[in-house]
Amino acid sequence: MQKIIEIKGGVVRHPLYKMNAPIDFELLAGEQLAIVGDNGSGKSRLVDVLTGKCALMPMHEVRYDFSPSKARMVSDNLKYLTFRDSYGTTEGVYYYQQRWNQNDIEETPLVKDLLAESFRIAEEGLTRQTCYDKFRVREETPEQEQARLAQEAADKAAMHAELEKVRKHLFEIFHLEQLLDKHIILLSSGELRKFQLTKALMTNPRVLIMDNPFIGLDVNARQQLNEFLTLLAKETNVAVVLVLSKTDDIPDFITHVVPVKDLKVGKKMTLQEWKATQVPVPSRMLSEAKEKAILDLPYTADVNTSVAPGTEQVIDFRKVNIRYGERTILKDLSFTVMNGEHWALSGENGAGKSTLLSIVCADNPQSYANDIVLFGHQRGKGESIWDIKKHIGYISPEMHRAYMRDVPAIEIVASGLNSTSGLYKKATPEQRAVCEFWMDVFGIRQYADTTFLKLSSGEQRLVLLARAFVKDPSLLILDEPLHGLDLKNRRLVKDVIEVFCKRKNKTMIMVTHYKEELPRNIDHEIYLKKN
Repeated sequence: MQKIIEIKGGVVRHPLYKMNAPIDFELLAGEQLAIVGDNGSGKSRLVDVLTGKCALMPMHEVRYDFSPSKARMVSDNLKYLTFRDSYGTTEGVYYYQQRWNQNDIEETPLVKDLLAESFRIAEEGLTRQTCYDKFRVREETPEQEQARLAQEAADKAAMHAELEKVRKHLFEIFHLEQLLDKHIILLSSGELRKFQLTKALMTNPRVLIMDNPFIGLDVNARQQLNEFLTLLAKETNVAVVLVLSKTDDIPDFITHVVPVKDLKVGKKMTLQEWKATQVPVPSRMLSEAKEKAILDLPYTADVNTSVAPGTEQVIDFRKVNIRYGERTILKDLSFTVMNGEHWALSGENGAGKSTLLSIVCADNPQSYANDIVLFGHQRGKGESIWDIKKHIGYISPEMHRAYMRDVPAIEIVASGLNSTSGLYKKATPEQRAVCEFWMDVFGIRQYADTTFLKLSSGEQRLVLLARAFVKDPSLLILDEPLHGLDLKNRRLVKDVIEVFCKRKNKTMIMVTHYKEELPRNIDHEIYLKKN
C-alpha cells in the first residue's frame, strides 16, 4: 500500500528538540489520522518533523509519496494549520489591542483579497516545475513539446475547475460571503479559524494537518467542519491529520490514532483500539490541599470583603453601541453585573463577545463614546485604564496570540501583578512566591524558568491562566480559557475556577462554546446575536 509519509528510526538533529525515542511513523493512503496526547507530550514536535521544520539525522529522513498529486513540492502537498493563527498574512504581525484601534484596522487587508491571493498561489503550486522538469524539457523534440504544452493546458483547466469547486463548497459551509468585505483584523477568534481553514483547504493539498481545528468554533461551525472533513476524506485523495488535545473531539471519519506521550511516538492503532485503551478523566483534578490554600488566601486591598455579594455594581452597560466602518458589532446593549455574580457569555462566532470584553478590560477606545460604568466609575471621567485593570484578571485568544516574547514563564505570570502586557521586570522574592503558588496550582511550577516559546501551546495557556489569577482579582474575565488544553488540564482549570469563585465578592464572566466547560457556580447568562 502507498506510504504517503514514512519515518523509520528518525532522530531529530537539533538537541533542544529531540524526542525521547527514535520516531517510527507512517501514513498510508486511505488513512485519516489523529495525533493525540497530553499538553507537552510532543505532538507539535512530531508535526514539525513531518513538515520538515525539524530536520532528522541523515539516513533516516522523512520519505514522501504524494501521488497522484500533480504538485511536486512538499510545501504544496502538505499544509499545516497551527493553533497559533495570526491575524496577518504571516506569524508575528499581530499585537495585543490591535483589533480595537480603527487606524490599525484600516491598514490591514480585506478577507476577500487574502483569499484571492491564496487561490492564485494554490493554482501556481499545482503547475510549479522542479529542476528535474526543466532539465527534461531541454531534451524534448518539437512534437513532444507541443504535446506537453497541450496536456499542461488541459491539466491546468481541470485543476482550476477542481479548485473552484472546493472554493465554492468552503464559502457555502462557512458562510464566508458575509466576511469577504471585512478587514482581517476584525474577524472574531472563531471567524479567524474559519478563514484560516478555508485558506488551507482551498489549496486542495494531498495531506492536511490541523492543530485543534474545532477550538474557537461555535456549535454549528463545529458540526459543519466535521461534516466537510468527513466528505473530504470520503470523496477526495486528501489525507487528514488532526492534532488533538481535547480527545473527545475525535470525529468518526478518523480511521487511526497515533498517541504521543513523554516525547515518544506510540504505535499507530485503529480508532476503536485506541478508544478501548482510554480511562475516564477523574471527576476532580484539584487536590483538597490546594483548594484549601486558594480559599485561605489573604484578600487583596481592592476587595472590600465587608460588602455583601450582589449589592454593588461591577459592570453597567447602558445602550452601548460599537461600530467599525459600516459594521455594527454591538447595538443598544444594556446589562448589569453585580459583585459576586458569575456570568456565562455566549453567542455565534462574530456576535461581539470579545468586543464586549475588550470594553470591560479598558482595551477598546470606543468605550469612551458610550455610557459605561465600571467598578462604580463612569468611563471617561478621569480614571486611567490602570485604575480599571488593577481589579481584573484576564485571558483571551487575542492575548495568547500577542505573547511572542521568549521570556521566562514566571516573568509573564508576574506581569499580571501590574496588569502589563509585554513589559517585564524582575519579581521581588515575595512576588515570586505568589507566582510560584499559582503556577503550582495549575501544575506548571517546574516551567517557571523555561522561556515561554519553548512551551507547548497548552502549557502556554496554563501560564497565561496563572497570570490571570496571580493578583487575586475581584473580576475574572475568561475568554475561552480552556483553548488547547487536554482533558485532565481542562478538568483542573474548571476546578480552579469553581474554587476561586467561592471566595467572597469574586465576580466572573466566562466565554466558551462548550456548555460542559462552564463551572457549576454560573448563576447568570447572556447570549449575543449577530447584528
